[in-house]
Amino acid sequence: MSQPSNLIATPLRAVERLVQGVATADGAGVRLTRVLTQNLQRRLDPFLMLDAFRNENADDYIGGFPDHPHRGFETVSYMIAGRMRHHDSAGNAGLLGPGGVQWMTAGSGLIHSELPEQEEGLMEGFQLWLNLPARDKMIAPNYRDIPPAAIPEYTTAEGVRVRVIAGASQGVAGAVQRPHTEPLYLDVHLPAGSHFEQAIPPGHNAFAYTYRGAVEIADTTVNDRQMAILANDGGTAVRIAAGEAARVLLIAGRPLGEPIAQYGPFVMNTGEELQQAIRDYQAGLFEAASVQAR
Repeated sequence: MSQPSNLIATPLRAVERLVQGVATADGAGVRLTRVLTQNLQRRLDPFLMLDAFRNENADDYIGGFPDHPHRGFETVSYMIAGRMRHHDSAGNAGLLGPGGVQWMTAGSGLIHSELPEQEEGLMEGFQLWLNLPARDKMIAPNYRDIPPAAIPEYTTAEGVRVRVIAGASQGVAGAVQRPHTEPLYLDVHLPAGSHFEQAIPPGHNAFAYTYRGAVEIADTTVNDRQMAILANDGGTAVRIAAGEAARVLLIAGRPLGEPIAQYGPFVMNTGEELQQAIRDYQAGLFEAASVQAR
């Protein structure tokens, strides 16, 4: 789908600060970069975590993420290269391939696994954690596989390709719409010498993550594997310019403004709710609840 040139919207948001991700390992030894860490959860509410992985060496991803529980939030997995197989305790299964998205609502709790379905080659993608409001933390678990062809996209007059995973961009509705948090999730591919503008409500928290090349946002250079936190300065749009070919994730959402209590894969509002989540998991209730939700 082709669109006219980007609309000029002002005022534009500035960059509050740049964040360099932290190298870590998760699951069964998968090497990744934790871009949005726990100390940024309040600032980037409703987003809880962003992991980025880009591994050519199979030893760095082959173990995958064996069975593990979640409660109280949503996970959004977006694959750029490689294949991951999903299984969960609600009986869902799916293969996530290049360009595809898996949107999972953990809700009251489930157990799932994500294991690579390849033994060599590049494995690249992202996992974003999106909080649920207190009223929805115990809803029935839900799972949705979104193949590449089901993700709307458009190309601007400058040749910028925009994949609209969630929210809306220049009149194009994304594959997913969520109440309360109203997430925007764009994958923006910019040719050299191009620019892209996106409207963002002034009350929403927003950030950009460059995963190819380098871009300029409000006179700040955002290099490969850097996150730019966009200032809450009353700006109603962001402008991204690329001197070289670049790819950027642009993510924004309406903050919930609720307490965040996290213990590993459980995200609730109070310590007592966390303790209950642990007890329920140890008692095997996650599997029982998942079966009832089928």
